[in-house]
Amino acid sequence: MKRKLNDDTTMDDFMRATPAAIRVVLKHRMLCVGCPIASFHTVADAAREHDLDEDQLLSDLQAAIDDG
Repeated sequence: MKRKLNDDTTMDDFMRATPAAIRVVLKHRMLCVGCPIASFHTVADAAREHDLDEDQLLSDLQAAIDDG
């Protein structure tokens, strides 16, 4: 069964569990890769900090999960 994002998932946990997510993070020009705050920020926090559309970011991250 494929993994699904949840509200408690931190950016760091997500990038470690789904390496394809790193491409999504870089595509959105986010600085989460290697950031010490990534272990505390959820996807929603990161979207807010980077002034991104949260729904679009979630959609792109979910696509990274689905693509494996």
